Amino acid sequence: MRFVIAIAAFLAAAIMIGVGIAQRTIWAPAASATATAEVRQGAPYIVISGSTLNAREGQQTLKVAGSSAPFVAYGRTADVLAWVGKEPYTRISYNAQTESLTSTLVRDGKSGTGGTSDATPSPTATPTAGGTPTAGASEKASARTPASLDPKAPNPDGSDLWLDQFTGVKAATTTMNVPDGVSVIIASDGAHAAPDSVSLTWPMDTRTPWAGPLISLGGLVAAAGVVFYILALRHLRRGRGPRRGGSNGRPPRLPRPPRARRVREVGPAPVETHGRRSLGRGLIAVPVVLAGALTLAGCSSDYWPAVGQSETPVATTTPLATQLPGQGKDHPAPAVTEPQLRNIVARIATTAKTADASMDATLAATRFTGAALTERQVNYQIRHAKPGYAAPAAIPQNPKLSIVLPQATATWPRVVNVIVEDTTNKSAAPLDLTLTQATPRDNYKVAYSVTMLGGAKIPDLAPANIGATSVPPDSKLLSVPPSKLAQDYASILALGKNSDSDKLFDLAHDSLAKQVGAEFKAQTIQQMIDKKSAATLTYADQAGTNAPIALATNNAGALVVANVLETQTIKPTDPAAEITLSEPDGPTAALTGLTKTSKGLETDYGYQLLFYVPPAESKEQIRLLGFAQAVIGAKELP
Repeated sequence: MRFVIAIAAFLAAAIMIGVGIAQRTIWAPAASATATAEVRQGAPYIVISGSTLNAREGQQTLKVAGSSAPFVAYGRTADVLAWVGKEPYTRISYNAQTESLTSTLVRDGKSGTGGTSDATPSPTATPTAGGTPTAGASEKASARTPASLDPKAPNPDGSDLWLDQFTGVKAATTTMNVPDGVSVIIASDGAHAAPDSVSLTWPMDTRTPWAGPLISLGGLVAAAGVVFYILALRHLRRGRGPRRGGSNGRPPRLPRPPRARRVREVGPAPVETHGRRSLGRGLIAVPVVLAGALTLAGCSSDYWPAVGQSETPVATTTPLATQLPGQGKDHPAPAVTEPQLRNIVARIATTAKTADASMDATLAATRFTGAALTERQVNYQIRHAKPGYAAPAAIPQNPKLSIVLPQATATWPRVVNVIVEDTTNKSAAPLDLTLTQATPRDNYKVAYSVTMLGGAKIPDLAPANIGATSVPPDSKLLSVPPSKLAQDYASILALGKNSDSDKLFDLAHDSLAKQVGAEFKAQTIQQMIDKKSAATLTYADQAGTNAPIALATNNAGALVVANVLETQTIKPTDPAAEITLSEPDGPTAALTGLTKTSKGLETDYGYQLLFYVPPAESKEQIRLLGFAQAVIGAKELP
C-alpha cells in the first residue's frame, strides 16, 4: 500500500509541476497586445483620444509610418481639438469586440472645451479596422488626398498647447502613459497627409499566479512520496526476517554467539555503485533534487497570487493637470501645467536672446506683444544708432519658476503669470512675466516684463495645478478697478500727496514714486529755474494704451499688471535759444538724430507696473511689487 501511495504522490507531483511549468512556457500569456489601423482618408491630422489610448491597461507604445517627417504630440483633449479647429482630421478609435483600431474622417469639426469632440463624421467617411482598408480604398499614399481636403493646413510643430512633442525618428515610436483627458495628434507638416499607418501596443499581464503554488505543492507532494517510498522499503526489509521450521517438531537451533571482531581504523566506506540498494537510493534522490530545483524556480513574484493587492495591475498615468484632486467638472483646468510652462518660457528665452542680439524686431514680435514688445522695438532702434546702449532685461535661459499662476479657463484668450529667477546669476533680480495667448494656434507672448522689487511681498496665490480666475477690468470687488489703476497711479507720479488717490497706495515702500514721482519732477524743474535756463520743462503722466491684466489672489484681491505713459517736454523760451542734449549718446539723441534743437523735444517713457490690489473691503493699501522703465519714443517738436 505504501508503494501505491508513493507512486500516486510521484504521479500527482509530476502533473502539478508540469502544469506549473507549462503556465510559464507553452501556456504563457502574450507579453503585449497590438492593434493597427491603415489610414486612407488623407487628412492632414490624426487624433487619438485618451479613451482609445487607455482601452487597455498599461503604457501605450505608439508607432506611426508612412511619412518621411512624422510628428507626434499630446495635449489635453480640449486643447488638441481647439487647435485642429475646423480642419479635417482622422479620428482613431478602438473596437473592443474585434480588438482593433478603426479610423473615421471628421469634417468641419467644432473645437470643444469639455474634452470631447462634437464633430460629426462625414457621410462619405470610410472607416477601416484592424489595419485592413475597406473595399475601394486605394493602396497607395498618392491616392490618400481627396480634392475636398485642404492640403495647406497649418503645421502643429512647436505649438505651446502640447504637453510634449516628438519629431522625426523619435516620433516613429513613442511610449507614453497619459490619462483619459489627454489626446494625441499625429501629422506630417500640415501641407501633406498624416502618416498612413498607426499602431498601438499595450503590455499584457504576464503573471501566472498559480504557477508558483503548483510547482511548490508538487515539490511537497514529491517529498511526501519519497517518505512513503522509504517507509515501504523498510517494511519490505522487515518482512524478509528469519522464520520458524515446523516439519520434524524439533526446536530451532539457538543462534551461535557472535564472534568478537577486531576493529580496524579505516577510512569512509566505499560507496556501492551497483546492486538493488544503490538503485533504490538513486531513485529516492532524483525526485528530491528535482522537487527542490522546481520549488526554487517558482520564487518570482509573477508566479504567485498578489496578497493584499488588486489581481489586475493598475496603470499609473502621467501626473498632468487634467487629473486634479478635488477638481469638479465645472471647474476649468489651468491654462498650462508647470512642465508645459517651463518649456514655453525656455522657447521665449531662446527667441528673446536671438532677437536682442540681432536687434530683430520682427523675430521679437513672435514672442512679445503690448508694452513688452514696444520696449524692445524702441530699444533696437536706439541700439542701431548707439550700439553701446543697454539691451533689455534678459530672460534667463534656464530659469527657476518660483511662482506660477495660470488662468483657470477653457476658452481664449488665456493668461499666465510667472516669476522667473536666473539660476546662473544670483545677483539678477527676478522677472515677472505676464504671458497671453490670443487663440489656440497662437503661441504665448510676453505682454508685460517687470523686474521685481527687493523684498516684495507676494500675496497668497492659488496652486499652479488649480489656477486663478481672471478679474474683469471694471470689477468693483477690488479697492480700485483694474481699468482705473493705471490712471490713479499716473496721478500719484504727477501730483504725489496732492493726488486724490494718495491714500490708496503704499508709497512708503514705493521706490519708483520716490525716483520719478512728483517730488523728483518738482526738484528738476526748480533746478532749471534756479539756473535761469532759457527753456521750460514739463511732465505729463497718463494711463498707457495697453490693457491691464488681473488674476485673482486667494484673499479676493488681485495681481494686476498695468501700463503708464510719461511724456517729458522741453521747450526753449527764447526763439534764438537752442537746447543742447546733455546726453549726446542717450536714447533721445538716438531716436531723433539730434544733439541740439531750437524747437524743443518730447520724450516718452513707458512704465510696466505690477501691483497687488486688495479687495474692496480691506484696509490694506495697493502695493507696487515691480516695475520696468524704458524710453519708448522721442521726437522734435514742430
